[in-house]
Amino acid sequence: MSAFANIAKIPELRRRILFTLGMLAVYRVGIFVTTPGVNREAMKTVVAGQSGGFLGMFNLFSGGALEQLSIFALNIMPYVSASIILSLMAVVVKPLEELRKEGEAGQRKINQYTRYGTVMLSIVQGFGIALFLESLNGSADANGADVVADPGWSFRFMTVLALTTGTAFLMWLGEQITERGIGNGISLIIFAGIVANLPDALVQTVQLLEIGQLQPIDLLLIAFIAVIVTSVIVFFERAQRRLPINYAKREVGRKQYGGQRSHLPLRVNMSGVIPPIFTSSLLMFPMTLSNVGIPGMTWLNNQLQPSGANQWVYITVFATLTIFFCFFYTAVTFQPVDVAENLKKQNAVIPSKRPGKQTADYIDRVLTRITVGGSLYVAAVCTVPTLLQSGFSVPFYFGGTSLMIVVGVALDTAQQIESHLITRHYEGLTGPGGPRIRGRRA
Repeated sequence: MSAFANIAKIPELRRRILFTLGMLAVYRVGIFVTTPGVNREAMKTVVAGQSGGFLGMFNLFSGGALEQLSIFALNIMPYVSASIILSLMAVVVKPLEELRKEGEAGQRKINQYTRYGTVMLSIVQGFGIALFLESLNGSADANGADVVADPGWSFRFMTVLALTTGTAFLMWLGEQITERGIGNGISLIIFAGIVANLPDALVQTVQLLEIGQLQPIDLLLIAFIAVIVTSVIVFFERAQRRLPINYAKREVGRKQYGGQRSHLPLRVNMSGVIPPIFTSSLLMFPMTLSNVGIPGMTWLNNQLQPSGANQWVYITVFATLTIFFCFFYTAVTFQPVDVAENLKKQNAVIPSKRPGKQTADYIDRVLTRITVGGSLYVAAVCTVPTLLQSGFSVPFYFGGTSLMIVVGVALDTAQQIESHLITRHYEGLTGPGGPRIRGRRA
């Protein structure tokens, strides 16, 4: 409790946390601003009937914005998709690769391109959703009701405009949280959307217990599995391989510097929650393209459903893409050659490894090995609970992806708060067991 009391003693940290909570509150209020010309009750019926499919997953990540047909219905997924495209292009397009190496100035340009890409994808996905909503009029999924009161080009234009504006606002909101708040803004928006669905899920679970559709023993087993999966996520997210580093001694005048020992921490999961977010965003894209009417996308969307007869196809594709993005994102964000060069400039060496290429090759080899284990862990955590969810007929989308995002983002945010406390010599969130800094526990 003393660690949380210390938060109030740091004005900057207090302002950052309050700013973050305020921005997330704005996001939650915007969830209930409905797109013009849409029947929310009919849309709720449609989403409830497909809670185990992509509509249910999309609604989960959007914090219930899809069933509300909110201006935030697209959520931040177009931004994630644009980031994926720019990251892939940076590997094969020379100008983008050079921009990435220019440091902060190059990153600002890449961020600007990502914003443009987000707006373009929002327009395409918004138009697809408009066509999808019109196709639901009088359908069995909507119990014969009309989801759209006045279909036509005016409705499509307003829907595209509203959804694109909502996504652009969320993108700005996430960037403001990252810059002026605490934690990663984009991840926190997704986190808030998932957590907001938990109260409704608990109410549904209690109702199913009362009518006997869900047995108490099944509920206890689900809760036990959730605790185990959460423990596994916490363990692997904090696990790291520490490479020993020795600093050479050097004399400046009469003083001697260096001669110290340290370590280079390599996390088992270097990419964090980014791979499952990337994969989920990518697998939702065929649904949008099928609504637009692109040939073959309807068949592909039917094959990639989280539930039903083709669930094994979805699980296989999801696990494969997650492993790929674990390796890809790690390769993009962590450069062994740059790390080895920095160590050489600091007169630091890894024991028995020559500075330069040999050090870079060693770091790359170790990183590849631990990423194999980390990627398998991420794929398993994100797919196994999905199988259990369908096996026990859980009334809400209890997936490993959502659980990993919630736990991962919470750990990352807590770590950033702790960093602020440590730099000001206050006791961190880890409590008395943490390292000592200047005679005080951090």
